[in-house]
This record gives sequence, structure tokens and C-alpha cells, in this order.
Amino acid sequence: MQDLFPGFESHWLDTPDGRIFARSKGEGPPVLLLHGFPQTHVCWHRMAGKIAERHHVVAMDLRGYGWSSVPPSDAAHEAYSKRAMARDAIRVMSHFGYARFALVGHDRGARVGYRLALDQPARITHLAMLDILPTFHVWREIEAGRFPAAHWEFLARPAPEPEDAIGRNPNAFFEKLMAGWTRDGTLDAIHPAALEAYRQAYNEPSRIHAVCEDYRAGASLDREADEADLAAGRRIRCPVAIGWGEFFLTGRDDGGPTPLDVWRASFAPQAEGRLLDSGHFVPEEDPAGALDLILPVLAEQETR
Repeated sequence: MQDLFPGFESHWLDTPDGRIFARSKGEGPPVLLLHGFPQTHVCWHRMAGKIAERHHVVAMDLRGYGWSSVPPSDAAHEAYSKRAMARDAIRVMSHFGYARFALVGHDRGARVGYRLALDQPARITHLAMLDILPTFHVWREIEAGRFPAAHWEFLARPAPEPEDAIGRNPNAFFEKLMAGWTRDGTLDAIHPAALEAYRQAYNEPSRIHAVCEDYRAGASLDREADEADLAAGRRIRCPVAIGWGEFFLTGRDDGGPTPLDVWRASFAPQAEGRLLDSGHFVPEEDPAGALDLILPVLAEQETR
């Protein structure tokens, strides 16, 4: 992994719910990078070094993913809610001395980012989100039959149904999903060392359970938090950049709203963004395009 993150330091950071693994490099305004499912902080290896040229970059593994701890869950799935994951993010950045920071998230990591920006707006200076729609919106579209239920419904089923099914051949399950979400339908865009890191993480039974708990929380607590914020008229206050690829949840060509339209109509009316030359795994499939989107936003952070 050091070959993918040259010059980065490694950290094991203690929290009340376990240890969080992170890497850091650079000087300047702080930027936290949060990965998505079914990956780890390694997904940022093609972008982190460039961002670190002008910023202090921290890339962490979400709880239950990668090398971070797997906290026990309960019937409510609170331990894997985005609010719980956001608490980890705050503790990690506090370790480095930051109360305020920019956040760049992909997939599940972006869900942590926008939840944190809504709950604690003073914490986030700038927010960039790659290839997601708000959780409430995805579930509404699934229930209306406009989006396929796909892995969202399957992973959110009660334990141990999805855990048992995945556990019979984790590599086959996760890699079929991942290949289906790339632009070319293969894993060629994923660096072999990165893919091996993902395999090491999602081959472990407790982490398979953790990712299912992540999606169960998404179907319940996370959605409820979104709906409550919508009803209350809460909005993200900081500058927001949205990038999306040609993926089945966000690459619709039926004349419906774009991801940017959805965000502007819900939590981020001031958001800017565009379609990227990528499938779902933007940080690895189109790192240059993602950097072109994100770096100007982070440059604003430097002047504040």
C-alpha cells in the first residue's frame, strides 16, 4: 500500500467505538477523503497525492471497512448510521487539530459527508460528493419502480440472509457488483494492489456483516434523518460540488432530473457540478476529471 500512497503517514486512531485507520500527507487547509462501498481509503490513491500538494489530506477507512474497527451493532443499526460514521470523522480530524475541514466523499463516504454538513454545518467548509443521490431520493425512486432495488434492498434485508449469501463466495459477489458499475463493465480500471486491498477487507465475515448494517441503517435511520431535514427545510450551507458518472442510479438518459437537479431541489440549492467520464468508481476511473471538479472548490478554502 505504501507504493500507492508514497510519502503518506499511517495512523491508528482510538475512538470510543474502536480504532480508525487513516493516512495523511501535506500541509495547508485540511481535507478529509471518505471512500464508499465496497472499498476502502485505498480508492483515493490516484487523487490523494495531487490534493496533498496544497492541502493537509487525511484519508480514513470508515468503521466496518478496510482496517478500521468493526463496532457491534444493535436492532436499530445505529452503529452504522451516517451520524455514527460522522462522529468518527470528527474525532479523526480533531486528532490532527482541526475543528473545521473540507470533505470529499465517494458513495457511502459522501453520505457521511452530507449528513455531517447538515447536522453540524460549522464543521464543513467545503463539500464535494462523487456519484451519489440523497438517500431519501434513492429509496423513493426504488419504491416508485423508477430505480432497480438491486443491492440496496438485498443488503438491507434482515440478518443473516445477505451475510450468508455473500459469505459463500465474497470475491465473486463483490467483484461482480463492481465490474457491473464501471463504465466498461470490467475491473480493469482498478489497480491490482487496490483490488487486493478490497478483497482482504470484504472477505472477512464481521466486515460483511458491517456493510450490511451500513445498508440497513441507510434504509432506516439515514432515510429518516433525510426526511426530517427535508420537512424542516434544512440545507447544506457550505459550497458544494457534485460529480457523477454513467452508472445505473445516476446516469439516467430518460429526460429525468440530473443528480445536480436533485441536489439543488433538496439539500444543496447552491451546488455546482457535472457528468464525469466515468462509471461509478470515479476516483479510480476518472481521477483527472474528479480533480478538475474538486480542486477549484478546495482552492476557495485556501483563501478563507
